[in-house]
Amino acid sequence: MRPLLDKNLKADIFNAYYWLKEELATFCRENKLPCTGNKKDLTKRISTYLETGQAAPEAVKPSINAYNGKEEISLQEIIPKGYKNDERHRAFFKTEIGEHFKFNVSFMNWMKQNAGQTYQKAVQEWLQIEQDKKAGKKYEISPQFEYNQYTRDFFASNPSESKEHMIKCWRYKKSLPGTNKYEESDLEF
Repeated sequence: MRPLLDKNLKADIFNAYYWLKEELATFCRENKLPCTGNKKDLTKRISTYLETGQAAPEAVKPSINAYNGKEEISLQEIIPKGYKNDERHRAFFKTEIGEHFKFNVSFMNWMKQNAGQTYQKAVQEWLQIEQDKKAGKKYEISPQFEYNQYTRDFFASNPSESKEHMIKCWRYKKSLPGTNKYEESDLEF
């Protein structure tokens, strides 16, 4: 079974298990470590702390303000370098695309990699991504989204299984040390 996440846990044991980002952030708060960053940042910070007893210095990211002071965004406007997914952009895309607009990883990555393109092109890209999804195209799932990858792999191997059964298998899998990737043997627990 998965051990308790506390400051007495050995780093190698910590690294062998799956942890929710919320659990990692709680550990950081309780141990006066910075709580900022993504799950990968928090995991590395905690691992260093458990190994050395010291907080690793936090990487300083340059402050890039993509907001140029204008309240409204237009379709002809250029996506700035240092673009950020924020409420101002969400409101713009909901106005242009519709209330069903949601940021997704593929689109957010496209936005960050396409500074210099217009917001019109961004709207077209979002619509294309959605059309591709409806046509069955699968996008790569980033490593930090282990549950999503497990779900996709589980149902690819077991299309007639229920979501409830998948969740039971996931809970079992994440309680074990080692990989959190779906394996056929997960059905045997």
